[in-house]
Amino acid sequence: MKTFTYERARTPAEAAAAIARTPGARFIAGGTNLLDLMKLEIDTPAHLVDVNHIGLDQIAATPNGGLRIGALVRNTELAADATVRRGYGVLSRALLAGASAQLRNKATTAGNLLQRTRCPYFYDTNQACNKRQPGSGCAAIGGFTRGLAIIGHSDACLATHPSDMAVAMRALDAVVETVRAHGATRRIAIADFYRLPGNSPERDTNLAPGELITSVVLPPPVGGQHFYRKVRDRASYAFALVSVAAIVQQDGSGCVALGGVAHQPWRRQEADSALPQGARAAMAPAGGRQTD
Repeated sequence: MKTFTYERARTPAEAAAAIARTPGARFIAGGTNLLDLMKLEIDTPAHLVDVNHIGLDQIAATPNGGLRIGALVRNTELAADATVRRGYGVLSRALLAGASAQLRNKATTAGNLLQRTRCPYFYDTNQACNKRQPGSGCAAIGGFTRGLAIIGHSDACLATHPSDMAVAMRALDAVVETVRAHGATRRIAIADFYRLPGNSPERDTNLAPGELITSVVLPPPVGGQHFYRKVRDRASYAFALVSVAAIVQQDGSGCVALGGVAHQPWRRQEADSALPQGARAAMAPAGGRQTD
């Protein structure tokens, strides 16, 4: 690990300003992904800005009946929150499917959204990787691609986004709130938050340099049945080969988001529109005949 300097921010604006004035700086909270990347010298920040003490660790109702989740709320706390379990079950289930209990105790909401890919070629510094070193090529193309992208990839990158939580957030139409170094805030729909790789796979999100996530806002609960299913190589502490977050209403309508298949959580209107037919088929008797 290369040497670095460190400071502790006291407010979100102070944290964003610290990043902006220091070349090569990074935010750090739980550090469950960043520290691994630093040990492997995939990420070599010259300066770390600790954001653990800027007061973004609360879960609160919004005026319209939704939920605002602070960027520093730990994954364990979020999964166990009574309001989340009652109204946003898909989110609680997705969180509990991720990582291990120890990591969930440290990992934050913002950090979970921003974690880097687990593509083995990204982590192997002897291999070409456009995400790790732009312009070096993609060793995954023509290599071992099990667990890599099958949708939305490009000639520059086959990596997938590893977050379980982000898939549930996509199904819930979450909105990410941020602050920039000069104090301006903005709201980014989760559908617009992540980028497809194109020719610049080193950019995972549409955040500007120095932009800090302050919270994630969920709309009012939509009811229905919430599902999260994850296929992985072992029962614990494994990333998804494919995952599905689904919310299904009584009439079969709802939404579906996929994880483990693309550079971003994947959701398409066509899949949502097909849910009523699929739900009716799933609820039909074993013989395939549907009854009224």
